Amino acid sequence: MAMDADVIATMIRQGIPDAEVTIEDLRGDGDHYAALVVSPAFRGLSKVRQHQMVYAALQGKMGGDLHALALQTATPETRPDLG
Repeated sequence: MAMDADVIATMIRQGIPDAEVTIEDLRGDGDHYAALVVSPAFRGLSKVRQHQMVYAALQGKMGGDLHALALQTATPETRPDLG
């Protein structure tokens, strides 16, 4: 069962309220997404812990309703230039 990109972004924002979330559907199939999550809450945390926070916000949907998520996390200071 596929998940809508807006649902994914909303869940992440609910779990990490100050997060800026960008979602891209990589294949147009609703099953393979890339996400960039930028939050001050990530400051001082390892990438592993940052990703755990995002997965927790997804409430167990990863690997079930959400098949694949290429996840990138950053603080506002380390935000990648997507230009």
